[in-house]
Amino acid sequence: MFNALLNNLNYGTIFFLMLLESTVVPVPSEFVVTPAAYHAAAGHLNVLLIVLFATLGADVGASINYFVAKYVGRPVVYRFANSRLGHLCLLNQEKVERSERYFDSHGVAATLTGRFVPVIRHLISIPAGLARMNYAKFLLFTTIGAGGWHTVLAALGWYLHAVVPEEQLNEKIAEYAEYIKLVIVGILVVAVVYFAAKHMMKKCQNDRNE
Repeated sequence: MFNALLNNLNYGTIFFLMLLESTVVPVPSEFVVTPAAYHAAAGHLNVLLIVLFATLGADVGASINYFVAKYVGRPVVYRFANSRLGHLCLLNQEKVERSERYFDSHGVAATLTGRFVPVIRHLISIPAGLARMNYAKFLLFTTIGAGGWHTVLAALGWYLHAVVPEEQLNEKIAEYAEYIKLVIVGILVVAVVYFAAKHMMKKCQNDRNE
C-alpha cells in the first residue's frame, strides 16, 4: 500500500502519508516530501503546496495523537505501546517515555523543537495530550515545527533534482537525511545549552541582588 502511494505522490497522498507519520504509523517523511519536491523541480508539482499539504497532514495526525492521549490517559497509551499492534508500528513504552522526558525537559516548546528530532517527531504530541497542553498553542507550535522540517526536506529534494538522477534518489535521500538530522540535533543541543546557561546566569544574578 505504502509503496503504491509513494510511487504516486500528489497533494492528497502527501497529506495522507504525513497524517500517518504524525500518528504512530512509521512513514519516513524524508521519503515523501523530498521525492515530491524532486518532482516539483521538474515541473510536476508545486513545492509550496507540497509543504502546505505535508504540514496540514502533520497537524491532523498530531491532533489525533494529542486528543487520544488527552482523553484515554497514560495507562491506555502504554498498554497500546506494549501491544503487538504497537510493536508493528515500531512503538514501545521506552519510546513513549523518551518523548515524555523530552517534553518535560523542554516544556511546551518541545512540540516545536521535537518535530526536528528523530523518533521524538511523531510521538511528541502524546505527552502534550497527557499534559493537557493548551490545544491552540500545541497546534501553533506543531505547525511551525512541521512546516520548518518539511521546508528543509523540500529544499533537499529541489537541490537533488539538479545533481542526482532519479534512480539514485532514495539512496541520496538516506545519505543526506542523516547529515541533516545530525546538524539539527547539534543545533538543538547548542540552543538548549545556551538557554540553560542564560537562565542559570540570570538566576545567579538575581540571587546576588537579593
